[in-house]
Amino acid sequence: MKTTANIAFRNLSRQKKRSFLLGGAIAFGVMIVTLINGFAGAFSANVSENFSHLLAGHVFISGAEKNGDKELSVIRDDAALSAAVRQAGIAPKYLTRRSEFSGTLIFEGKKIRTNVAGVELATEDYLRERLVLKEGSWDNAADPRALILSEKIAERLNVEVGDRLLVQMQTVNGQNNVGEFRLAGISYDAGIFGQLLSYAGLEYVNELLGLKSGEYQTMGIMLDSLKSAEPSADKLYAGLSASVSMFARGERDESGAQTPFQALMREQNKEDWEGVRYRLFTINELLSQIEQIVAALDTAAGVILVVLFIIIMVGIANTFSMVMFERIREIGTMRAMGVQRSGVRQMFLFEALFLAIGGAVAGIAAALLVMGGLSLINFGMDSPAFLILKNGHLSFYLPPLRAMGNIAIIALLTLLAVARPAGAAARLEPAVALRTQK
Repeated sequence: MKTTANIAFRNLSRQKKRSFLLGGAIAFGVMIVTLINGFAGAFSANVSENFSHLLAGHVFISGAEKNGDKELSVIRDDAALSAAVRQAGIAPKYLTRRSEFSGTLIFEGKKIRTNVAGVELATEDYLRERLVLKEGSWDNAADPRALILSEKIAERLNVEVGDRLLVQMQTVNGQNNVGEFRLAGISYDAGIFGQLLSYAGLEYVNELLGLKSGEYQTMGIMLDSLKSAEPSADKLYAGLSASVSMFARGERDESGAQTPFQALMREQNKEDWEGVRYRLFTINELLSQIEQIVAALDTAAGVILVVLFIIIMVGIANTFSMVMFERIREIGTMRAMGVQRSGVRQMFLFEALFLAIGGAVAGIAAALLVMGGLSLINFGMDSPAFLILKNGHLSFYLPPLRAMGNIAIIALLTLLAVARPAGAAARLEPAVALRTQK
């Protein structure tokens, strides 16, 4: 077998141009698929991490009170929650307290509905790292009624920094309320998520919601790493369950129709309960549908791989049929000297295997170089695509098993493409082959 492999390698070296073209075709297909796999591998983590900073946490706890048919979203005393965080052995980078409402902003007859998050604008430095202002400044956020809008919303309302806007919304008790904001800044647009990113001072948002000073709706826990979110949430949930009344964790909907958080809310609406209870959820549960996008990207990569290699396989099969005809007298000589049919078949298969592995490795290497080059480009935190970037840069992650799997698939498809001409070469009779004129 070693001799057969050596002959196969020598044959490839004799036809450098042909080998380069076939290997290059394989490398190109692998490069495209690897780039898609690499982008998909980092997509979910980047979006989740950026949203973690915008939402101020990896793990979240929200409170609810129910008396009869009326349910209020509020945390009045978080001493037990903070104690549970410490007892669970979680060392958060920081804890945040936020409230939020969905309301209608009004300016000179123009209206738009958006979510307004009440945040501690003076202390949430990490928010400033992700929310880059196009106009205005963070100094303006010192105004108790300061509001920060995304570029898209500001354009639709035709407002400028310093303008005053009215807002119509409802308190936690369901009563209609009206407030007034002053536009402190306009942030760069976050693409399709632009209308989700409006921020105001926590104290004034609480006032509009009818909450007292010191009360809020959601505690955010920012950890050192996104990977710590699920294990930390499990520990914290166990600790909280021993001290306060907790809703059950949300379960994944296999159909993908709703996130675990949506499933959690739906189930809780069916429950009959009274008093004070708390919900615990993670950034992964909020954004679990991103996994469907990643799955779609992986599926697209698989389809591209199959389509490209069907085309390449046809070319490889035709090329090796020509190679068999060109070497027909050589094959006859080898057979006359005692080489068995299996040896001839193995020679062709080894050539195909070397081409496949060489092309695949070259394709992955080229993809890694392209990934490295793209990751050096600084698109900036003001890019409309910043949610899929890592600190303003494209990032990629290619699982080693995925790369090895692609190589194995390519090798198998290439061997299948060469199987027929290899079998035809092995079936040649020595005498017939030696008499054949090319």
